[in-house]
Amino acid sequence: MSQTKTWWKEGIVYQIYPRSFNDTTGNGIGDLRGIIEKLDYIASLGVTIIWLNPIYDSPNDDNGYDIRDYRKIMAEFGTMEDFDELLSGMKERGLRLIMDLVVNHCSDEHKWFKESRSSRDNTYRDYFHWWPAEKGTPPKRWSYFDVEENAWKYDEQTDAYYLHYFAVKQPDLKWENPAVRKEVYDMMHFWFKKGVDGFRMDVIPFISKDTSYPEINATEPHEYIAYYANGPKVHEYLNELNTEVISKYDAFTVGEGPGIAIDQALDFVHEDRKEMDMFFHFDLMSLDRAPGEVFKMREGGYSLVEFKKVFSDWDAAFAKAGWGSLFLANHDFPRSVSRWGNDSPEHWKNSATLLHTFLLTMRGTPYFYQGDEIGMTNVCFTDIEDYRDINTINRYKTVQNRGGDLEAFMQSEQHAARENARTPMQWNTSANAGFTSATPWIKVNPDYENGVNVEVQLKSKHSVLSYFKDITALRKAHPALVYGDYECIRPEHERVYCYTRTQEDQRFLILLNFSDEVERFSLPLSLSYNRKIKLISNDKILDDKTFKEFLLRPWQAIVYKLEN
Repeated sequence: MSQTKTWWKEGIVYQIYPRSFNDTTGNGIGDLRGIIEKLDYIASLGVTIIWLNPIYDSPNDDNGYDIRDYRKIMAEFGTMEDFDELLSGMKERGLRLIMDLVVNHCSDEHKWFKESRSSRDNTYRDYFHWWPAEKGTPPKRWSYFDVEENAWKYDEQTDAYYLHYFAVKQPDLKWENPAVRKEVYDMMHFWFKKGVDGFRMDVIPFISKDTSYPEINATEPHEYIAYYANGPKVHEYLNELNTEVISKYDAFTVGEGPGIAIDQALDFVHEDRKEMDMFFHFDLMSLDRAPGEVFKMREGGYSLVEFKKVFSDWDAAFAKAGWGSLFLANHDFPRSVSRWGNDSPEHWKNSATLLHTFLLTMRGTPYFYQGDEIGMTNVCFTDIEDYRDINTINRYKTVQNRGGDLEAFMQSEQHAARENARTPMQWNTSANAGFTSATPWIKVNPDYENGVNVEVQLKSKHSVLSYFKDITALRKAHPALVYGDYECIRPEHERVYCYTRTQEDQRFLILLNFSDEVERFSLPLSLSYNRKIKLISNDKILDDKTFKEFLLRPWQAIVYKLEN
């Protein structure tokens, strides 16, 4: 049942993008020793789990998601000894670690692929998906990062095409080959024996393919993605992975779940299925995107009514079985306060703290991305030369090659680009926000000079950072905020998100004003209680003297405990 208590349900996850976290070597790139240096800070936030983006050896075509050696640390990040010290330091502070598991694809520089492409009869040939050229052009498959959006790449050496759902340097592994699955399981055991606590599994629903490679009746990217996520043996492979590896440790898995529809959710995470513990769905991430567009932002932004429906529907999906994840941003999406809040100077602080309140009072495991705790915002690059992400760069080339509107593309990327999340962590007001003494690998957001940095916020009891610590402590102090039932109050309201969390005799009321205006909000008569106790608010309360009406400041968040 979904209320069975476990450490990962009660956990609060802090995601670290190592390249942008803290540079100790002076090469402009974050490293493992930089994380070690900040462990006390991370522990002070009240988070309990660190999710580390890939640190494996990689040529960095897709910033580490193209892995060359799964058992070696990327030289830019440090050594295996540094990793062991990092893990030990985390354990000493009561922090757990989940690693990124990237096994839908690897790098074309991995030994397996170099062997595979060397000849058609090589032992490793069947580790990847090949289509011999004599069969003609392979059936269309869409690619995320390919300039031509084509997931088949012709390879002259053996006169064949290989499949890559992502970049051309990221060939897809062939899970249909048992030898591939064994390689993956052995690698996972390697890391578990070191002491890691679980894995975030990159695009894990994509691992199963129909190796007859049939024609797909699809024209839009989202139609391909839904197909990719429903391969014929995806559940068989996930169950085998759990049986062969995960079940042997006190560990958990969270899958990146593009293409998983809500009516399929329990097929992946129901306890009886023994596949994954939870996954990230992407219904929210398409809410502010133009219809039929994966990347373009929707004009006018998102609807709060639709926002509430997404969270309410997914909460209902896991109300009696399985477990959900909660996130508003990560390394692949823009900054949460810029996307879901209002990052103007007037509303930035309340927006950031409201979003913290939301994630930490909902049912599910909350995930925060580095810098969320200080309200880091979108950098909004205007020049393509400032971008480092293959996603933006290759799509720019696609638009250019097709004679499209590059100005409109760049304007959209200011709000939609992954680079908004990947600018360096802002530690203080010194050069480069204290991230590095050298030229950083990507430009720093200049707002670090205006209070969006750790050092300044540590000095104030009223900062975004201080509030983040208070709200994580509040969640930990009240298990009902983890396991309690959720009920959305007045889901049709266009500006206020109100809900209750209830477990036995514990009941909480959460009020969130998602607007730039003062809002008067009335509770329905059916919601009865005798007394309310304010537990936390991100602003002074204007009026809550009556039981049924509240006057909320712009982007105000309040949590009450209700008593009968």
